[in-house]
Amino acid sequence: MQFDTKTVNKLLEIDESYKAPERMLQLMLDDQKRPEVFKKFLEVSTDLKFDWFHEYFEDEQAERKSKKQDFTPDSIATLLNSLVDSDKSNGHYFEVAAGTGGILIKRWWDDCTNDRVGNPLHADSNLKFLSIFTYDPRSYWYQVEEMSDRAIPFLLFNMAIRGMNGVAIQCDALSRKAKDV
Repeated sequence: MQFDTKTVNKLLEIDESYKAPERMLQLMLDDQKRPEVFKKFLEVSTDLKFDWFHEYFEDEQAERKSKKQDFTPDSIATLLNSLVDSDKSNGHYFEVAAGTGGILIKRWWDDCTNDRVGNPLHADSNLKFLSIFTYDPRSYWYQVEEMSDRAIPFLLFNMAIRGMNGVAIQCDALSRKAKDV
């Protein structure tokens, strides 16, 4: 795994994993340090099509007992995205209980590589490659919700480093009580 506990802790400049969510949030809110931390992470990997924190968060941060947090495997994330809104032509995406963004990232990657909004020729397999030229983040809106104080900073990181146009709301999906936006 490229982003194991040791690597992530080193990139975040922390000595204990329990400090990661607070440190990540500090970095995401700091206009000077945010680009620097993005560069550090991108030096480790430039592959943005999956959630870098999947295993790290699952091993170190998930609140399985108190909040019943678990992760959606990549294959299930791909399946869910193909089942839900198979047209995907309106550019809108909504997800509750987003965690660190695994399913969201799969959808974003699909939008980038199969631009159904900006590339009118996306259905033609010979011209599908044009999506790399037609994809415009402004044409897509991603709205996600997550309750966990530990997951939100990683979700924000995942959205920001990919340049997603959207909002992350910290709330309870059942009661609709929001903590932060």
